[in-house]
Amino acid sequence: MPAADAPPTTLTPYLTQAHHHLWSLAEEFTARHVTPRVARMEAAPHRAERTLPRLMAKRGWFGVTLPTEYGGLAAGHVARTVLIHRLSLASAAAGTILQAHLIPAGALLHWGTTEQKTRWLRQVAEGVVLMTIAVTEPEAGGHIGGIETTAEPADGGWRITGEKAHIGNSHLAHLHVVVARTAPPHTRTPASQALTAFLVEADRKGVTISPPRTRLGLHGFTADPPPRLGLHGFTAGRLRLDRVHIPAANILGTIGEGMDVAQSSSILYGRPNLTAVSLGLHEALVSRTTAWLANRPRYGAHLADLPVVRDRLGTMQARLQHARVITYHAVHLLDRGLPCDSDLIAAKHTSHQLAADTARDAMELHGAHALDTHHDLPRLWRDIQHTYAPAGTGEVQRIHLAKTALNTGTVQWSARLAQTLARTRPSPDPAPA
Repeated sequence: MPAADAPPTTLTPYLTQAHHHLWSLAEEFTARHVTPRVARMEAAPHRAERTLPRLMAKRGWFGVTLPTEYGGLAAGHVARTVLIHRLSLASAAAGTILQAHLIPAGALLHWGTTEQKTRWLRQVAEGVVLMTIAVTEPEAGGHIGGIETTAEPADGGWRITGEKAHIGNSHLAHLHVVVARTAPPHTRTPASQALTAFLVEADRKGVTISPPRTRLGLHGFTADPPPRLGLHGFTAGRLRLDRVHIPAANILGTIGEGMDVAQSSSILYGRPNLTAVSLGLHEALVSRTTAWLANRPRYGAHLADLPVVRDRLGTMQARLQHARVITYHAVHLLDRGLPCDSDLIAAKHTSHQLAADTARDAMELHGAHALDTHHDLPRLWRDIQHTYAPAGTGEVQRIHLAKTALNTGTVQWSARLAQTLARTRPSPDPAPA
């Protein structure tokens, strides 16, 4: 873990004194609690990290964007980016635990009724109730229109049946936002009207988190599943719903607004959150590679003294500086309630791509040393692969950006929900001189 640093001057236009303070708190937290746990999390890739969420909850970080009336910090979207960015610099799994909860928490804030928010939001802000958003499915993947999970009217409410996959914080969550198909089967109802979002408590009858798949080990079968490629310590399992009865009061939004709930949450929370994870990984890659090159002897000097090496390192640094600006610029606009959907989309797409390119360069500049499993580089390379597909692959982002270029009139969720954002927006204070 690099030494704690103040925010670079590049970010001065976007950071207030409160953000600088939060940055320092995050640096202290990661040095004390996150970095010492990384090796343990890597050594037990099947295990869900439970201590870090409890420690983050004590600091109120699960409510960073939620209003104070519900126990939140009302610190805004730049603040959540600071937290995710700095956590991910030490451990992308730690940053992802926080970001995965903030997506459904935002959905509840924007789409919940007064009764729903009164019932759950304070516990959500305190981290007593952790949340997931369950949209992705084993067959449909992230194609929202292809959702096969169904919800049928039953006993004054709804009965949900289906399976969701790659659900972040699956083994920690107490409350799931589940998007299901409510349009009658064999109808031609468009996806924009065929889906509905529901709040589903984890302890409802018929709700199960897929048990670990068994595999054959040295002494027979074990309950450990095959480990995921990266983000060790973060769980992203399957959620099964077997005729789960949900009262009508648990509908999030209105019937037929499920696609809106999913898409707005993805754009306003999912994409910027993953952008911040990518940025943290990117910074770690450049820092570790710089230290390696500056201290690796070669030809009577060091690798960093070779022009061909400096050329590649300079390219990595340029990518990092670009990624910083687009990451914070987009959420700065969101904090101001300005239309910025395309900025959030472009930041997610570009930040991942820049970090992935730097990860490749870092691996190559370290040579065979990067292939040792005890080295940090394989972990960082594995983790960056996890920021590509969630909240839309690169192809999905580029299609959205093409619509912006063609001015085809896509919904601007950042503008549509500006009124809600204004209620949670922090009071601006002057940026440091």
